[in-house]
Amino acid sequence: MTIAQKLSFDVQLSGHARTAAEREQVLANPGFGQVFTDHMVSVDYTEGQGWHDARLEPYAPLTLDPATSVFHYAQELFEGLKAYRQVNGSVVMFRPYANAARFNRSATRMAMPELPEDAFVESLELLVQTDRDWVPTTEGHSLYLRPFMIATQVGLGVNWPSKTYRYLAIASPAASYFSGGVKPVSVWLSTEYTRAAPGGTGFAKCGGNYAAAFVAQRQAVENGCDQVVWLDAAEHRYVEEMGGMNLFFVIGGKLVTPSLTGTLLPGITRDSILALAADLGLETEERLITVEEWQAGCESGELTEVFACGTAAVVTPVGSVKGADRAWTVGDGNAGAVTMRIREELIGIQYGSRPDTRDWIHKIA
Repeated sequence: MTIAQKLSFDVQLSGHARTAAEREQVLANPGFGQVFTDHMVSVDYTEGQGWHDARLEPYAPLTLDPATSVFHYAQELFEGLKAYRQVNGSVVMFRPYANAARFNRSATRMAMPELPEDAFVESLELLVQTDRDWVPTTEGHSLYLRPFMIATQVGLGVNWPSKTYRYLAIASPAASYFSGGVKPVSVWLSTEYTRAAPGGTGFAKCGGNYAAAFVAQRQAVENGCDQVVWLDAAEHRYVEEMGGMNLFFVIGGKLVTPSLTGTLLPGITRDSILALAADLGLETEERLITVEEWQAGCESGELTEVFACGTAAVVTPVGSVKGADRAWTVGDGNAGAVTMRIREELIGIQYGSRPDTRDWIHKIA
């Protein structure tokens, strides 16, 4: 339950911030999620008191009791979004209130307290403003923001959710998510493992979903593929997600994406692409898609392109598909025209080279 309150952030600047030379060395080749900026945000929650002790402080390890609830019962969640340096030099975020709303939907599912949306966005504004020099200037790079919340009650009782929590936000300069830049990925159809089931936590952005995915991702790599594609839990026929990303199919010139049934993550990038498609003259449809339709459509030529989308990788083309008893190529195996047009439009809005007609860009500095 959200407690309506206005948070005031105490600011404690780091006395050991990296020098400009050290920072530039990192920004030259930041990788993804490997190096973090000089500060972080932290806010505590106590049942009956609400959110309190909001602060920006030096980035540092956390000290937690071994019996802290999050370690044993995985009551936690997170978000992911980016800050961009636009072509005019300004620093912006992309649709942060959409992330704030999804953060709270996840919190409700995980029996955790909601954080006021304004406080969520303000915490990220403060972090990015303070560490603005960490926002890359290289084209295609960005500052990845990771807000998250953990259960902090000490004790091993499992009958009731924690009564205390901590919200944190950290930031990491990021290059392309996939090494080698934009190139088609190969995917493995997972029929042995399931990411999520109806009534579960598939729509929530919680770590347990990702931990359960590692074994299937490893299986994909062992079979010579880059990523795993998840199928529905009941029949293993209906396509759901690629790794932690939503999927789109170009079928007969129409842009089709799997329906949000409760087992899929409702991606911010997914939602943005559905809106952008109208501007690009593309008809869209949200519905169930089977593996059989995917394969048959590629073989007949009706299904011409497939791409995955998400905050980290933006838009990534899918070039080939492999399963235990089948394999096929999507189109000619290369990135398609629709895929790249959507990618360019979305990135153009984020970096300021194309107009933002929907007020998605949230200026910070």
